[in-house]
Amino acid sequence: MAAKDKSAAKTEKIGIVKNDPWLEPFEDAIVGRHQHALNKLGELTNGGKQTLSDFADGYMYFGLHQQADGWTFREWAPNATDIYLVGDFNGWYEIPQYRLHRLEGGVWEIKLPKQAMKHGDIYKLKVHWNGGEAERIPAWTNRVVQDTNTNIFSAQVWAPEPYKWKSKTFKPNTSPLLIYECHIGMAQEEEKVGTYNEFRTNILPRIAKDGYNCIQIMAIAEHPYYGSFGYHVSNFFAPSSRFGTPEELKQLIDEAHQMGIAVVMDIVHSHAVKNEQEGLGNFAGDPNQYFMQGSRHEHPAWDSLCFDYGKNEVIHYLLSNCKYWLDEFHFDGFRFDGVTSMLYYSHGLGEAFGGYGDYYNGHEDDDAICYLTLANKLIHEVKPEAITIAEEVSGMPGLAAPFIQGGYGFDYRMAMNIPDYWIKTIKELKDEDWKPSSMFWEVTNRRADEKTISYTESHDQALVGDKTIIFRLIDADMYWHFKKGDENFMATRGIALHKMIRLLTASTINGGYLNFMGNEFGHPEWIDFPRQGNGWSHKYARRQWNLVDNHELCYHYLGDFDEALMHLIGGTKNFQNRKVQEIWHNDGDQILAYSRGNLIFAFNFNPSKSFNDYGFLVPEGSYKVVLNTDSSSFGGNDLTDDTVEHFTNFDPLYKKAHKGWLQLYIPARSAVVLKKQVCK
Repeated sequence: MAAKDKSAAKTEKIGIVKNDPWLEPFEDAIVGRHQHALNKLGELTNGGKQTLSDFADGYMYFGLHQQADGWTFREWAPNATDIYLVGDFNGWYEIPQYRLHRLEGGVWEIKLPKQAMKHGDIYKLKVHWNGGEAERIPAWTNRVVQDTNTNIFSAQVWAPEPYKWKSKTFKPNTSPLLIYECHIGMAQEEEKVGTYNEFRTNILPRIAKDGYNCIQIMAIAEHPYYGSFGYHVSNFFAPSSRFGTPEELKQLIDEAHQMGIAVVMDIVHSHAVKNEQEGLGNFAGDPNQYFMQGSRHEHPAWDSLCFDYGKNEVIHYLLSNCKYWLDEFHFDGFRFDGVTSMLYYSHGLGEAFGGYGDYYNGHEDDDAICYLTLANKLIHEVKPEAITIAEEVSGMPGLAAPFIQGGYGFDYRMAMNIPDYWIKTIKELKDEDWKPSSMFWEVTNRRADEKTISYTESHDQALVGDKTIIFRLIDADMYWHFKKGDENFMATRGIALHKMIRLLTASTINGGYLNFMGNEFGHPEWIDFPRQGNGWSHKYARRQWNLVDNHELCYHYLGDFDEALMHLIGGTKNFQNRKVQEIWHNDGDQILAYSRGNLIFAFNFNPSKSFNDYGFLVPEGSYKVVLNTDSSSFGGNDLTDDTVEHFTNFDPLYKKAHKGWLQLYIPARSAVVLKKQVCK
């Protein structure tokens, strides 16, 4: 019997292979990666004698810490021969009492009395190595500031009174997850860098009113170049001081939680800025201390440095970084940037990914895959209800599948195919050639065992060099014909399609929906951060909220529709658990209909033809309109009476199925959502 059980165990398929038989030829590779993560987990936890969370306590040990009897500072710098603390407290001189001594494993330490430094002092490390010396910002510092006169970045002694959290039991609402992607600095109307406090008081109430239950904040970790959008990180444990203090960030998160809004951090562990004075590059005379060697040292497309995920010290640094933001700032999770770049030796550049074999042909970075798997395991160990999202374009199977099933453990993956599809459709096809069957397939095309975050556009489409959906639809006419009563054909067409595209994308989600701030009301300007080429102007690195607030303009139509849409989705009980089922499509008519629980969604993408009494076979009963893109409240024409209750017509052929024909008048370029009424 034992032998039989053993044989049966051998043939038992790992979870993601069970779910997708097309993965069977690659099961050895899948099991191998899973075992790699298990082996590394055992190594890091001393065979399970400690937890992964215990291993990720590096931020409590390294860096500068105030204690009852003084200060303790530690740094990992195996190539250094001598290290001094230099700063305001010692005139920036190397003096003996501020000299670190070396411990085992390349760790350096110093213990100082209380009077040796004070809160607010500026400091750095003076690092010596064979053949050189330089000032460096500590790798584990939790506060970095920039001198307004010299523009030089330095670490700052930061030991204020601990922040007192008001919201202590918050748990994210993920059924479904409605994400408002945002950037603190460019969230204000004024031509300047916005602050944590301004975002908290001016923007959070807007997000709550609109019905979003999660914000995804970009550019939190310190980055020397503002225009990098936060993707060239220099100081991984320091929230950017250009937006305010760490305590002000904590207050922002605290108040978001009080409003029922989760806060996800856009975390960048895929690469680091090349800067040596501000970042980790050549930290102690060893350019490879944290990063890969040779041809893999620099990222060929991003002008940045690539972490060496094969080093336990690097894994320790990055895992500790994950735990730090969860523990210290109460973030509810992370959107991991650049995951495709991490997965492949090629960073995914020039790869077609045309079949499953492309994910298992030996060009994958198993160390990076192992790190991502352990990161997800750690994050959910520290905070079981945490949210992790992978920004990944290649389609790697198992990315958002549980670790126990052989997956990498992300909760969601970005549905990056959807915005690309809308761009291609708007750009390349005449309105008459838009095919509802193609649209429906694209927004529902996903792996059955992995949840996704659907979106029509993110910050990527709003940057200079690309175009938002509203600009692709209306272009320059937006500047001249977006005043009520002065709309031309391009404006009315754009308003109508903008609503329909968002409705179709948001209503078919199987995990969550994301919008970048301002896109909900068709923000008219692209994003261009201050740079030499634009005279260091903040004109396009802001959001013009006055446009959506001005009810003489059409922007509020789009904003009001988005609010109604988010409240419909967020306010529908068990929306996430209701299967999306196609009812009908006709590419000739350009009609699409599908159901989700007791909701019916009907679209007419035809640019010129309206349909009277168009029939859909649905569960028998009565239906009422709960959302209509053609409503005058949203800039439509009010061609239908939404107060009318719609009853299905009996058909003896479908009597046993309890179905009847729902006949609707659907105007051209419009969509309607109806809700089945409960019999009393």
